[in-house]
Amino acid sequence: MKPVVVVTGAGGLIGQYLVRTAPRWAPDWEVRGLTRRDLELTQVPAVETMWETLNPHAVIHCAALSRTKDCEQDPGAARLANVLVTTHLSTLSRDVPFIFLSSGEVFDGRRGWYEEADEAVPINVYGRTKLEAERIVLGNPKHSVVRIVLTAGTSAAGDRSFVEDMCRAARAGKDVRLYADEFRCPLPAGAIARAVWDLLGAGRPGLYHLGGSDRLSRWEIGEKLLPYYPVLSGRLIRGSGRDHVGAPRPADLSLCCDKIQTLLSFRLPGFAQWLERRGSDGDPWDYPAS
Repeated sequence: MKPVVVVTGAGGLIGQYLVRTAPRWAPDWEVRGLTRRDLELTQVPAVETMWETLNPHAVIHCAALSRTKDCEQDPGAARLANVLVTTHLSTLSRDVPFIFLSSGEVFDGRRGWYEEADEAVPINVYGRTKLEAERIVLGNPKHSVVRIVLTAGTSAAGDRSFVEDMCRAARAGKDVRLYADEFRCPLPAGAIARAVWDLLGAGRPGLYHLGGSDRLSRWEIGEKLLPYYPVLSGRLIRGSGRDHVGAPRPADLSLCCDKIQTLLSFRLPGFAQWLERRGSDGDPWDYPAS
């Protein structure tokens, strides 16, 4: 019998990739992916019954309320999904490895290339709930937090990654405004999934940053996507974060990933490198470019 690893949020972008890539990157694990249809994580008795049934040997917690706008509009729902659910699952998993996917949004974005030891100062509800949950998770020395920023990928519903959001807007005849002064370190979902499986196998719990090696503005990202997504042609509008209206957005969330890189079986790719080397067959975001 293989040990069981539970992946929450298996209907989300990274959760889907974790389940899909497990046979390749985690063949020694029996993966049980849980979607909202399988289990509503806010229902405490149902969760405890499911945990007793599954008796997991490890947990990768991806489920979250992650849309910044949604979190700002309903802080109570954000705290329930991102803090209280995480606290409960972490408690149920107190004796096994538990990997919590967090966000670079815990930083204010004033300088970039953040390291794990840098002070986290979130400026929006989403970031605040993630930071609160992080502190609870890291109270257990067996548990880990992995901060990510911007993920490219292909989801079953077609509405999970930033690339899908851009293409969907363009197909609807809408312009896509991209800030030239807002910086991220995008990473394909396939690379994130492989890195998380590597981290679980390494048995080195703690706090880690996980992002691509390129620091790119939103505008630069859009320019690099154009040759591969012609639907975006004529729809990209260069903008500035100074004109942003809505939930606060950190300007620079580039992450230093030296710590996790030492544990990985592959080099974290840059976004441009990935686009240049990706294949045309299947899902181009599935596996790290070699």
